[in-house]
Amino acid sequence: MRPIRPMLAAASVAAVLALTATACGPGDDDASDKPSAAPSSSSDGKVKIPDDLKERLKARGIDLDKWRGGEWKNWDKDKWLREARDYINPIIAGLWDQDRMREADKPPETPVPNDISGDQGVTDPTPEPVNARAVKAPYADSAPASGKLFFDGPEGSMVCSATVVEDPAHPGKSNLVWTAGHCVHAGKAGGWYRNLAFVPAYNNKGLSTDALQNAPKEEVAPDGVWWADWAQTSDQWIAQGASSGGLGAPYDYAVLHVTPEKGGSGKSLEETVGSALPVNFNAPATPKIADLTATGYPAAPPFDGQKLYQCEARPGRLSLNESDPTMYRVGCTMTGGSSGGGWVAKGSDGKPALVSNTSIGPVTSGWLAGPRLGDVAKGVYDGVSKKFAGQ
Repeated sequence: MRPIRPMLAAASVAAVLALTATACGPGDDDASDKPSAAPSSSSDGKVKIPDDLKERLKARGIDLDKWRGGEWKNWDKDKWLREARDYINPIIAGLWDQDRMREADKPPETPVPNDISGDQGVTDPTPEPVNARAVKAPYADSAPASGKLFFDGPEGSMVCSATVVEDPAHPGKSNLVWTAGHCVHAGKAGGWYRNLAFVPAYNNKGLSTDALQNAPKEEVAPDGVWWADWAQTSDQWIAQGASSGGLGAPYDYAVLHVTPEKGGSGKSLEETVGSALPVNFNAPATPKIADLTATGYPAAPPFDGQKLYQCEARPGRLSLNESDPTMYRVGCTMTGGSSGGGWVAKGSDGKPALVSNTSIGPVTSGWLAGPRLGDVAKGVYDGVSKKFAGQ
């Protein structure tokens, strides 16, 4: 497994999840620029790119028609967009067919923490491994808010996990998805990943890899493919995120706004899957959480990324840097690919809420750690919600 990445103000865009942070190439620009107007979706399913963004892309030699035609595969330094305001993800209809989804089993690298045996911050003893258990199929009934995230990077197609979350601007009709920052952005060594698409209840029936070979797309993606038309991660992840040392991990989260690849019924993602989790930005201190549940599609051996798993455990504390927030840590045998998957615990009202996401874990597996959500995470979340509040 590998690492995972990125405070006070919110702001950046998309990220990719896995148990090790992906470092795929050099970055190109300052991450401090704020996002431009969000792209909107047209009736033909294509994402409309704001004119100001088109001009900036044009100045850098990026033609969106050529991009859809295959230019997105160009990962040259000047083509790998880094700035938050330059996030683009135009829909390429049919790109994520059932074969490409099945074969995209490479998790992005997640940050591997340094030796944590010292006494910086507050770190509890390493937890005993908890064996991940398979989620009962159909997943749409057992874990309706969970799904799989697909995207492309310099090393090929990759996968993470993600969760449908509530949108305060659109109660009951959310199109927001929560994942890890390293599942959308490569951190300080790179830029935004491409062709980000969320598939709720991926492989809903829990079919084996062999059975999936001949499964129709309706079984692989029963609720369709939802493309990210906007994404934000923390400035800390973009500036610090790295595949070693756990740099940026306490800020390793991202929020996507998605739109269906096909026009569909006009229903929101939340209406389509029938669920969306609230996000708790004031979760109880670690000692006060009796247990939480981490969910994801682990893809690194001994798993193959095709089935949904969960770990239920009481969390402990993990401090990577005394100046950064202490992270949650649980014993769990899930591997890369589960990155970005939601961590759920009951709040003071007794109702389940998302309190974190899988960010990092050791190369040998056995435990996972996730960021504790606070003001910075809320800023990222509120930023995406407000951007689409009038749409």
